[in-house]
Amino acid sequence: MEVFHLRYFTAVAEHLSFSRAARELHMAVSPLSRRVRDLERELGVRLFERDSHSVALTSAGAALLPLAREALARFDDIPWRLRQELGEQPRVVHVGVAPALHSSLRDRLREFESARSAEFRRWPGGSLDLAGQVRRRELELALVHLPVHVEGVEVREVLREPVGAVLPAAEFAGRDAVSLAELSDHVFVRPGAGMNPTYFEQLEVRLAAAGVHRWTTLNARDYSGTAEFVANGGAFAISMLEGGESLGRPRDAAVVVLPFADFDPALSTGLIFRADRAAEGGDLHELISEALAAFS
Repeated sequence: MEVFHLRYFTAVAEHLSFSRAARELHMAVSPLSRRVRDLERELGVRLFERDSHSVALTSAGAALLPLAREALARFDDIPWRLRQELGEQPRVVHVGVAPALHSSLRDRLREFESARSAEFRRWPGGSLDLAGQVRRRELELALVHLPVHVEGVEVREVLREPVGAVLPAAEFAGRDAVSLAELSDHVFVRPGAGMNPTYFEQLEVRLAAAGVHRWTTLNARDYSGTAEFVANGGAFAISMLEGGESLGRPRDAAVVVLPFADFDPALSTGLIFRADRAAEGGDLHELISEALAAFS
């Protein structure tokens, strides 16, 4: 048994989905499933009940999950504990930053950093990736789009932003809002894998229920081509209505961003950190207390 076997098992157990776990682990579903079966063979037990529609933990899987989490936590803590034993203190504070944060959060982060003597380094990434790095002590804290659910990682919501549709101006200029029914014959455009907040997956379920069944995912690992694609006509994307950086937001008059007329989606952003490091006596208690005050 290798550490990665436990990491793969834990990811599937926490998501109860091989596809979502594979996306978090940046791997294909097929090798992930093989590794889990390898672990089942080595342990001599069945860890999941699975069919084409659902995944559930068996009693053996439920018993293994807390043991796997404990083993991974000890393994991931080795670099930090070694620095402690050697008496070395981290010289920098690593802060994870999800894409397209609201400008007000970036301003508050800049003020928070400038008011402290530590050196801050920002680390960009998708929200689930950043949460995993916080759990492994690779980052001290992070600003991510919610929801994220990671064992041992605490979440404090700091902002909610209304979400709307990015639309071709040639078709929707002068409008105040757009209904879901009007988008059923348009192609929904998504940026590259791992770039969209998890919340947008929930919105995609709502879009599908409203009759939006044509999708395309751009190859780029950023949002640079989304507005350009939408501007060609017959397509739309999702973005914050105001204040975000660039989730397909317009850079010129070729596209517009409109609120939805028939529901009110909102994207939440949270400050995340390891609960044990923020607790009284934890190595980041003072830093995280100050961060919570700065972002409250």
